[in-house]
Amino acid sequence: MRPLADLMRPSKLEDFVGQQQILSEGKPLYNLIKSRNICNCIFYGPPGTGKTTLANIMANYVDKKFYKLNATVASVKDIQDITNNMDNLLNYNGVVLYIDELQHFNKKQQQALLEFIEDGRITLIASTTENPYFVIHKAIISRCNIFSFKPLNTNDIIVGLKKSIEKLIAEGIEIEYSEESLIYIGEISQGDYRKAYNILELAINSQVRNVRVISSEYIESLGQSSMRADSSGDEFYNLLSALQKSIRGSDPDAAIHYLARLIKGGNLTAIVRRISVIAAEDIGLAFPNALSVVNSGIELALKVGFPEAQIILSEIVIYLATLPKSNSACLAIMHAMSDLENINFGDVPMHLKDAHYSGAANLGVGGYKYPHDYPNNYVRQKYLPEELSGKIYYKEQNNRYEESLKKYWKEIKK
Repeated sequence: MRPLADLMRPSKLEDFVGQQQILSEGKPLYNLIKSRNICNCIFYGPPGTGKTTLANIMANYVDKKFYKLNATVASVKDIQDITNNMDNLLNYNGVVLYIDELQHFNKKQQQALLEFIEDGRITLIASTTENPYFVIHKAIISRCNIFSFKPLNTNDIIVGLKKSIEKLIAEGIEIEYSEESLIYIGEISQGDYRKAYNILELAINSQVRNVRVISSEYIESLGQSSMRADSSGDEFYNLLSALQKSIRGSDPDAAIHYLARLIKGGNLTAIVRRISVIAAEDIGLAFPNALSVVNSGIELALKVGFPEAQIILSEIVIYLATLPKSNSACLAIMHAMSDLENINFGDVPMHLKDAHYSGAANLGVGGYKYPHDYPNNYVRQKYLPEELSGKIYYKEQNNRYEESLKKYWKEIKK
């Protein structure tokens, strides 16, 4: 039997499942396909969301010859071979070239691809699982429309699974299934249509009985829900971003959810690195001791490793999510770094320069007042370069620690 995903691949737009945000009636991409006016496109989204299937459907609508290349193994010569053969394509109105995982073409290969796009020899449909604005040449992006694909929801996957089962039953394969089993497949597929098909195919092919029975218990016995998540690529960084934003937003439940998904990927180093940044960037001076606490916890997590490290990481994440927040330290250094690039920041004042050498006074270096020689360990003097006089980088925020600092220094400096 052919692979189920291939057997059930739809050939008409009406049979396509999911991606209603770009393919529902009246949406631009829907209108382009229906009007047979296919343009150069980049499909961006996770695996198993229908990018290849939709490219095939689009080629059928315009009656063009459809070619598929995978950028991990293809070369520019493969594209040249396709274009050189165009004169022999009888009954076809041109070529649609689908390049899967275009980000694997290097910069030179992507530049060479431009020639074929610009002279109209091919209509390009490219796909990528990574953010195209990061991994695809700007010149290609400027000549293509980008459409974002989302993970399918469970209901969409169930619709597709039912169509698959109906097709197999029509071909003489006896199948019994429960609604709960399809829901279970949809849940553990995590929005990946191809993965759902593969699980269903495994459930059917692994039974030798005449009637194939698909139950939740049997699906669970296949062990497909325990596969490790990807620990690299665009989606992994989306999870890191979601973790930080959930902690920053003081939502411990969401933070724990994204932590669990990151732990599934197994990249402990990346997780603890981001948590370290969060402690300084988002908790900051609202609770400065967080840096020490997090550092100790991270050392322990790295020492024990997975799976036990997940408990330590959970405590750290909940701790950070429930602490008061301040980004004053982050804003201060970002502002200062920006000034280094954009304004004349001047020289270090003479009284702050190193004076621990003979001849310093002859160069005008000196006059520094040692604060510890004065009451409250403070003396008024200028520290910023003259060009930055009056510049304020650090602005206290509204939390107990920084408010106490503000009150203390207001009293000392009055």
